[in-house]
Amino acid sequence: MSRLIASLLIAAAIPGAGHAKASAEHVSWPGAGQLFVGTCYQPVDRTPEQIHRDISLMKKAGFNIVRMGDLSWDYFEPEEGVYTFEAFDAVLAEMKANGIRVILDIPGLPAPLWLHHKYPGVDLSAQNGTRLNPAERYMDNISDPDYRRLVVDFADKLTKRYGADPTVIAIGFDNEIGNGFMSYSEADRQRFIVWLKARYRDLASLNKTWATQRWSRRIGSWDEVQLPYGDGPGPVERYLDLHRYWSDVTIDALQDLEAIRKRNAPNKPAISNLWDSSDRKGFDYLSTYRQYVNYGAYGYYNGDPISGGFETSMMRGALTTPVWFNEFQAGGGGFYGTKGRSRMWAYFGLLNGGQAVLAWTFNSHLGGEEQALFGLIDHDDTPSWKLDEFGVIAQEFRKMQTLGFPRPVSPEVAVDYSFDARVASNPNGPSNTVRAYYTTPYLMQKHSAFAPLYNDNIDVAVINVAHEDLNRYKLVVVAGEYIMDKKATDAIRSYVANGGTVVMTALSDKADGTGQWHDTPLPGRLSDVFGLKTNAFYRTDMPLTGRIGGTDFSTTINFYEVLEPSTAKVTARFSNVEGSPPAITVNTYGKGRAIYVATPAQAAVLAPLYESLYGELKIAVGPKTPEGVYARDVNGRTLYVNTTAANKVVAISGRKTGLITHTSWDTEVHLGPYGVDLLQ
Repeated sequence: MSRLIASLLIAAAIPGAGHAKASAEHVSWPGAGQLFVGTCYQPVDRTPEQIHRDISLMKKAGFNIVRMGDLSWDYFEPEEGVYTFEAFDAVLAEMKANGIRVILDIPGLPAPLWLHHKYPGVDLSAQNGTRLNPAERYMDNISDPDYRRLVVDFADKLTKRYGADPTVIAIGFDNEIGNGFMSYSEADRQRFIVWLKARYRDLASLNKTWATQRWSRRIGSWDEVQLPYGDGPGPVERYLDLHRYWSDVTIDALQDLEAIRKRNAPNKPAISNLWDSSDRKGFDYLSTYRQYVNYGAYGYYNGDPISGGFETSMMRGALTTPVWFNEFQAGGGGFYGTKGRSRMWAYFGLLNGGQAVLAWTFNSHLGGEEQALFGLIDHDDTPSWKLDEFGVIAQEFRKMQTLGFPRPVSPEVAVDYSFDARVASNPNGPSNTVRAYYTTPYLMQKHSAFAPLYNDNIDVAVINVAHEDLNRYKLVVVAGEYIMDKKATDAIRSYVANGGTVVMTALSDKADGTGQWHDTPLPGRLSDVFGLKTNAFYRTDMPLTGRIGGTDFSTTINFYEVLEPSTAKVTARFSNVEGSPPAITVNTYGKGRAIYVATPAQAAVLAPLYESLYGELKIAVGPKTPEGVYARDVNGRTLYVNTTAANKVVAISGRKTGLITHTSWDTEVHLGPYGVDLLQ
């Protein structure tokens, strides 16, 4: 754990320390005019004869990429220090012979059984103290020193062997590392105490931060510190620090692997499926991603465009590189697939700046946890229609890459997202009054803030405001950001003072970085920036209604904060609340404006507010489309994607030619269910 503490101190002292280099410095990395279509593939499941047949099918389908290695540590190292690379060598050679590039995943998770047997510290302990066998994936204690040592050794051997191989296009780290588990052993407790000492220095600071004067819980010695319970009960401050600790452990493990990639495969970018937003544990990706990410990547299993667009933007952060969908829905657990759906989502990925789609998975699994998961090849080794559909995607993408794809994305608007606020706004345990107060879930508020912008076909960045240059954005939206530390509030203050426009919604900036409520007028350190205070709040019997400019709004929520303007001006009021209290205020601060919305983020309120800002902020609105259809202009052409199972008609100007449908359209384009077209 000493390396974790050291890395935290160095990162705090040196701005940008450890950041991965941008792809612009590596002209050989995947870039403009390159699209990739392929699959995730597990040769460990297949005989040599099956592998040969599988690769022949991939080539016939036009695949140019596979992702291999993930989840297969003991395939490469069946016992400690014994490496069996020969079988993978043969697979890699055959991929190369068929013109298929490879993302090589370092499979640091799950750890092999031999490692658990030899080093029992890698076993998890439940919060009641019970030792847990590694019964499923990711049941590994990644804070254990033996695990960390052995995964580094393994990653070093793997990347030394394959890091310079021209068939390997990128390196991935620890599939779904954010989906792991927390552990509660005595060794974990001791490591947590070391982390607390580095963070708080002395017991007085820890006691103050954890509010231990409450309910007679003052800590008299470090030995009295216990691990907080992830499943509850317990107060917010300790729950938040528990998640921060495991987040730092996770980030440190990723930094270990990034250091190895830089040493052994410096010409291969890091493109990993990390799942930072997993409810199991997760980690603080948006504060740290530049330290171990070159291209944003994740597994695309979203069933609707708002969550899909939001998470794609979140994985990109403020990077200028394209997004990779390292796992892409072909079928699913208990879902065989729907014809045309994968193709539509692939084009939706292009619309969002995507560069690669890799089906999960090539072979349907015969056994294990995902035996009822359906891939491109059926359980009897028969190619399904889904393989043909991905073949169509591959064929069409070869043309799309000559027409401006992958599409560069330069958002003018940003929505804030914070790992800390998501954790603190939803603490476990029945005694937490935060759960009774913060009743509109955090992620729902983020989607609600994102949706009106996205429905207007505007590119939106999802960032942590405390860790990015906000001056590149014309509008920043802070929605339901329950806790905001000083770095975040200073960033907002500076941004507005310098001429930026910020929209903040109810439930924001109530608590500081410790998770304790501010002892100042709310919103926290920003009351003067917004020119008001908003301490009181109420719940009405009926959903709220009101008027913004010339637009009436009607919500599905009944919570509102009482806005008490000082320098702020009221620009909208509620119409069905006694006294018509303010719904929206705007305050001039420095050269910019701070807008406060009295309700939790909801599209009904935010859509007309955003629309009133587009013109004066000179925010470029995308093509007008009906509900469920999304579009972007690319090199003088327009890509339309119908994400619904209904027929849609889109009004267009004049006569256009569809380069995908090979149809001429006059004043309107007709898109069938899951239909797409690129018009010029």
